Amino acid sequence: MPNPAHILPHLMSGRPSLRSLAAALTLLALIPVGSAGRATDDPLSGTNLYADVEHYVSLGVHRFGTDTDRQTIDWIAAELSNAGLQTEFQTFTLGKQYFLDEGNVTLGGKTIAALPFWWPPQNQTGDKASLTLTAPLASGDTGNASGHIVWLKLPNDRSAYLSNAHRIAIKAAVARTPLAVIVTIDNPGEDIYAYNVAQDDAPWPVPVIIVASREQDALDAAQRGGTPLTIDIKGRYASDVEGRNVVARLDRGADKTIVVSTPTTGWFRGGCERGSGIAGFLAIARIFALMKPDVNFVFVATSGHEIGHGGMDVFLHRQPPAPDKTLAWIHFGASIACFEWQKIDAGWTTARAVDPRRAMITSRSLAGLTEGAFAGQPFVRVIASGPPPGELRDVHAAGYANFFGIAAGHRFFHNPADTAATTGPEVLEPVVRGFAQAIATLIERGDGVVSQEPKKP
Repeated sequence: MPNPAHILPHLMSGRPSLRSLAAALTLLALIPVGSAGRATDDPLSGTNLYADVEHYVSLGVHRFGTDTDRQTIDWIAAELSNAGLQTEFQTFTLGKQYFLDEGNVTLGGKTIAALPFWWPPQNQTGDKASLTLTAPLASGDTGNASGHIVWLKLPNDRSAYLSNAHRIAIKAAVARTPLAVIVTIDNPGEDIYAYNVAQDDAPWPVPVIIVASREQDALDAAQRGGTPLTIDIKGRYASDVEGRNVVARLDRGADKTIVVSTPTTGWFRGGCERGSGIAGFLAIARIFALMKPDVNFVFVATSGHEIGHGGMDVFLHRQPPAPDKTLAWIHFGASIACFEWQKIDAGWTTARAVDPRRAMITSRSLAGLTEGAFAGQPFVRVIASGPPPGELRDVHAAGYANFFGIAAGHRFFHNPADTAATTGPEVLEPVVRGFAQAIATLIERGDGVVSQEPKKP
């Protein structure tokens, strides 16, 4: 069986033929996972990919503007630089960020975790981002709730972004003039669920506090019994908060460029939501830095995703590769390879199979390419006929016609429970190899691969 210790040094010398590039990826895939050289030498091995996920999670909660955000950007920049890419930071500011230090709700002697719904109330002399208040839950779904806390139950709409329907429901709860609103959002993980927001969203008039949907029985008992709840939130606002993107280049002097992007921030630790994509992003940079194909690469890791896509917006406005010079834009979005989970009496369990609900989103021009490169892998396949979801929406709006990426939820998406345990080497490796094969094929065929229609079933 070939050893990557022999293959990769060959790839580092000169410019191998593009057919040997694709062949080398295939040879690396044939080496058994337990082989001595593979984990060390193959950037696409599940072992190496998962090590990056574990490191990402170990850094902490990845909200924009935090120490964890800064440490993550420094780590990604160092990894790209060590791989041989020309790396720089893109510094920018976002108008506001709220920094949560601690949040909980106590009811009936039980204390549960709580998260303020961005954006918490502000006043003219500072902010009301920290608070402690005690009051009972209001009865019923309508009527004046002065001196009480309103409990609002929101359904699962399978979205990462706050919808107009949910905004209307929250505004109706606020219109009852409560001291605060407690929100439970139905979600597959039965946990706290956070929605992405925008910079220009207005602060809520009263505190809106999210608790886990699994706490609905306790809330129902408190409401029926008139038991007071205590909300305790410690946090603060900041203005003009600095963030950074990482931009790294492989300049081959070629006519065409491939852009590869991934977000880096989110509401919690983001083991599978963010970590799996970042692991794939780094692996693709490492492998194509070794292979030296006749195409330029620009890799961009963007910050500020959860509060308005701030980093992506900055990159797209600071002289990115021109759309007509971009062969394709490849996006490592949310949840590229997560485990599926089932609930049993003892809690959640997984057979370590991949969650099949992830979406492969492509422009029509690259649908055939992705069908071949990811053959046999379970996806919901979406050929974008209009603006695609997530940050690919911004890419599409900027005029990049050829793109593909993965963006999806999973069982613990936007939950505190999204740790490194939500993914693993065996589901990471196939999908990242699919990305590598798709890119290798794209380079080999150039513009000839664009506009190929997928095969008819």
